[in-house]
Amino acid sequence: MRISNNISSKPFNTFGINAPISTLIEIQSIQDLHFLDSKKAYRVLGGGSNILITNELKDNVLLIDIKGKDIIKDSEKYVLIKVGAGENWHHTVLWALDNEFGGIENLSLIPGKCGAAPMQNIGAYGVEIKDVLHSIYCYDLHMKQEFTFHHSECGFDYRTSHFKTSWKDRFIITSIVLKLSKAPFHVINTTYGAIQSQLTEKGIINPGIREVSNTVIEIRQSKLPDPSIVGNAGSFFKNPIVSNEKYLGIKALFSDIVAYPSSGKKKLAAGWLIDNCGWKGFEDPSGAGTYGKQALVIINNGNASGNDILAFSKRISESVYEKYGVELEPEVNIWP
Repeated sequence: MRISNNISSKPFNTFGINAPISTLIEIQSIQDLHFLDSKKAYRVLGGGSNILITNELKDNVLLIDIKGKDIIKDSEKYVLIKVGAGENWHHTVLWALDNEFGGIENLSLIPGKCGAAPMQNIGAYGVEIKDVLHSIYCYDLHMKQEFTFHHSECGFDYRTSHFKTSWKDRFIITSIVLKLSKAPFHVINTTYGAIQSQLTEKGIINPGIREVSNTVIEIRQSKLPDPSIVGNAGSFFKNPIVSNEKYLGIKALFSDIVAYPSSGKKKLAAGWLIDNCGWKGFEDPSGAGTYGKQALVIINNGNASGNDILAFSKRISESVYEKYGVELEPEVNIWP
């Protein structure tokens, strides 16, 4: 455990927001958690890739840095991999590929740490982490003891889970267990987005998991800014899900609207809605803006504060509601 006082949040969030952190506690083992005071309030920080900090963080901030990868079961068709919450997610994907383990190749190049992945139920190109998650090891700050939850207990839904809602700031994820396929039992998913078309352009008819991963990386790099260069947290808003009736009403007025089936409803492409309200590539005097290649990504062009970016995001959502009658919900977590 390492404790730092009165430091800047800038190195710990991909938006590059410079706000004071009163106390930062780096957690490097489960044993470190036993020393925490259950009566104090804590905020849990991973890679800082899905948060927007708007003010000074006066609560104690826990930086989870528990490492390690272990194969805990190895069968003919699959393996169970226990991964520390502090491991980098994309590096874990690459490690799986190096070992010919499949199931998370569509989630390549998503920033952040493994512990935050199930909290947000990260997803991309037709795959969500809940599809490959076996179980989660946690520490209960209130009861000061460890628990293990099966994936079915975690309340996974579109970009959310109990860890983001009712269990927030109580259960700290210490490690996750992924159920990954072994060759030749991989299930290749190329149905979402531009994956199939790009593979076809390359003449790849029967792609493997590495080829799918490489294609996803190419697509993401062509559409999304590198947070080490341009401050951002990826997609700022969730893709809104509406009833079929609502969708048909919008489509009657805007015939080219982009939407996908979603459990008997329609998932609208938030980027398309924002783009068609004229926001793509917009630069605000505050330093907030939208990325020129993807309107769904709000960026920090310079020294925008968290409140600048939050106010800018509200202007975007208000304009989308005014034009389409659709509410946009942030995918990014707003702190505090």
